[in-house]
Amino acid sequence: METREKTFVIRFSLGTTIPDALWEDESFEEDAWLNEWEAQIKPGLVRAVFTYLRAFPRWEAHIRNRGISPLDEIEIVVDHNFAVPAKQQ
Repeated sequence: METREKTFVIRFSLGTTIPDALWEDESFEEDAWLNEWEAQIKPGLVRAVFTYLRAFPRWEAHIRNRGISPLDEIEIVVDHNFAVPAKQQ
């Protein structure tokens, strides 16, 4: 039996522009935009990826922890299984 692998990367580079006037506001939370990404946007993206992948019965997905902080990287391993029947159209 032969095992084959391929790597595919989707990379998000996050950024923001903070107007100078906000730095003078004591209630301004400079990391709020990043907290919104971590707490709301990123989890929804990961759920959407897994929801989509579950639509294909020959494909299974799981998260692999490679010792890198999930704040910096999430690796999703996707395996194809020839033993599972293909979904009938």
